[in-house]
Amino acid sequence: MDKTRMEAFSDAVIAIIMTIMVLEMKIPHGEGWSALKPIIPVFLSYVMSFAYLAIYWNNHHHLLKAVKSIDGRVLWANVVLLFWLSLIPFVTGWMGENHFARNPVILYGVNLLLAGLSYNILVKVLLYSHGKDSLLAKAMGNDIKGKMSMVIYAAAIGLAFVSPVLAGSLYALVAVMWIVPDERIEKVLRS
Repeated sequence: MDKTRMEAFSDAVIAIIMTIMVLEMKIPHGEGWSALKPIIPVFLSYVMSFAYLAIYWNNHHHLLKAVKSIDGRVLWANVVLLFWLSLIPFVTGWMGENHFARNPVILYGVNLLLAGLSYNILVKVLLYSHGKDSLLAKAMGNDIKGKMSMVIYAAAIGLAFVSPVLAGSLYALVAVMWIVPDERIEKVLRS
């Protein structure tokens, strides 16, 4: 099965998710700079979530560059990933509107963890269908950064019960770790 349809669909869904997030930001009433103060937490959560979506879009693009074909299992794994990504506007809005309160920060982390696990499942399904000696398998390697991300998400979820702000900082740390694009696939494709 050709991968281009899945790529186009995924790109469209991620673009729509990003658009929904910005549309959820309420325009402040008033023209002074002080009118922006109440929406600072909303804006900060938006920036972090936008970064996450951009990271997923970028890594998804690179992942599919190393893929020759897809099958039904890959399609379903991809849809599960898109499901968790589609919840990002909700958890982002809840967290921002409630100024990084405990329960919204916990749910935000759970959503990030489930999106990360779903991405890992998509990679595993692709690796299974392409084989251990495939270009994709060579490019993926151990995925230390991906494993570290899962551990940090889990730690941040636990930390959110005590300090939601520190948990939010750990979520931001993971985003910063991934801002530099994952070049494993590009390096393999170039060689």
